[in-house]
Amino acid sequence: MKLPGQDAIARQADEHLVTHRVKLPRKMVEHPIRQVVKRLSMALLVLVVTAFIVYADREGYADNSDGSVDLLDAFYYATVTLSTTGYGDITPVSDGARLTNIFVITPLRVLFLIILVGTTLEALTERTREEWRLNRWRSTLRDHTVVVGFGTKGRSAIKTVCATGLRKEQVVVVDPSEKAIDAAAVDGFAGVIGDATRSEVLKRAEVYRAKQIIIATQRDDTAVLVTLTARQLNRNAKIVAAVREEENAPLLKQSGADAVITSASAAGRLLGLSVLSPAAGMVMEDLIQQGTGLDIVERPVIKAEVGRTPREVDDLVVSVLRGHRVLGYDDPAVGTLELTDRLITIVRVTPGTQVAPDIRPLPRT
Repeated sequence: MKLPGQDAIARQADEHLVTHRVKLPRKMVEHPIRQVVKRLSMALLVLVVTAFIVYADREGYADNSDGSVDLLDAFYYATVTLSTTGYGDITPVSDGARLTNIFVITPLRVLFLIILVGTTLEALTERTREEWRLNRWRSTLRDHTVVVGFGTKGRSAIKTVCATGLRKEQVVVVDPSEKAIDAAAVDGFAGVIGDATRSEVLKRAEVYRAKQIIIATQRDDTAVLVTLTARQLNRNAKIVAAVREEENAPLLKQSGADAVITSASAAGRLLGLSVLSPAAGMVMEDLIQQGTGLDIVERPVIKAEVGRTPREVDDLVVSVLRGHRVLGYDDPAVGTLELTDRLITIVRVTPGTQVAPDIRPLPRT
């Protein structure tokens, strides 16, 4: 099956080099251009103040060209003095002018240099610090979650996995839009700007060391290419992808996705259920919103539950995972629970139980 636009994407990947870079989350700071403008304004203010000080005491200065110092000469003298050029064509000759140079203009010169040089030093320091943070981030990133696409689907997916206890430091967002990555950084997530269909971009996200990959792109053909690339880089990661059209779901699975969610069909089923029973629709919506109300979670069977039937477990069991099979709670093949089974249960979320399913507090034996 050939998806529309697949050839165009392939040609674009061959013909163009996509720029990509990593952006780590950081506190909100002033925009760099605004910082530079502010410092230049401060330097200009120092220059103007110095010029007016010289002009006010112009009788104590001598100009080698015409002997007198006007306003233009005052600005000229302030400029060459603060920049430490010092041509010597305008010089202080009176004691008052020389004292003013010592106690007023010299401190202003130092302040002027600090403002200009400090901007450069801060930029270099910031770059060095950012490189250090980036290298440290790469060296410590393990078993993380990569989310491709920071649109509505991607944001919702991140919100759900974080509600189960995943730390924000363990999430990396990949998106071609710089605005999307900026928004992710503001929310506390590391981001990579670039086309996720390219292996270099996914390598920047350390996808080969990721535990799970969520693909929430806007186009189905892009989702296929991203899945193929991600599976090639990481054979063991769990890949979950979203598609718009249900007919493309088998292609995603053939490309290496472990699970495929058809967003349009899922939304349509929820709409239909809400029409038939608004209350049932509300319950389903509550179940898929992790961290509030009712949650559907997966957890291991504990020793106290071994030998019991799913109906005898304290939690409301929906399904039993046995090996690679998902069995209904009332399936005769389940019989009694085994220690190697895992349970899909519905639980009431409270502030004390909003943690990852694997470490959720379980009844004591």
